[in-house]
Amino acid sequence: MDILIIIEDQKLIFTDGKLRLEYPVSTSKYGEGFKEGSMKTPLGRFEVCEKIGDGVSAGMIFRDRFPTGEIADLKDARKDIITSRILRLNGLQKRNSNTLDRYIYIHGTNDEGSIGRKASIGCVRMKNTDIIGLFDKVRTGCPVRISKRMPTVRKAQNY
Repeated sequence: MDILIIIEDQKLIFTDGKLRLEYPVSTSKYGEGFKEGSMKTPLGRFEVCEKIGDGVSAGMIFRDRFPTGEIADLKDARKDIITSRILRLNGLQKRNSNTLDRYIYIHGTNDEGSIGRKASIGCVRMKNTDIIGLFDKVRTGCPVRISKRMPTVRKAQNY
C-alpha cells in the first residue's frame, strides 16, 4: 500500500497491490519547499501518522484537527477550510522532518473548484468524496511520496 502525489500532474495515485486509484488534488500555490511558514508543499518520503475524522459527515469542518459540528458550504471558496477527513503526514527525511510540526495533511476542502491546480497553502487538498474513499482504504503507517513529476522506473542494467 502506498500513495504517490505528483505535483506536475496535480494527481494522487493510491496502490495496494490489487487496486490502483487516481485522484485529482491541489497542492500549494506557493510551490514546493520545506521552510516553516513558507506555505509550500514539501517533497520526499512521508508516512500517514494519523487518520482523523472517521465517521464524521461529509463536509464536516475541522479546526485544530477536531470536528466543529459545522458542515462547510462547498460552493463558498472564500476561506481555506479543512473538511471531511484528514490524513496527517510525518516526514521521513531530514529535509522534510518538520512536516508534522507544519501541519501538512491530505484533506478535504470546501474549495473543490480548485482541485486539479495549485491553490492550497501547503497541504494536499482533495474533493470530499475522494478523501472519504481514500481514508477508508489507507492505514496508519502508509508510505507517501510527494514528487514534482512522475518518478522514472530504472531498467536493470546488464553487466
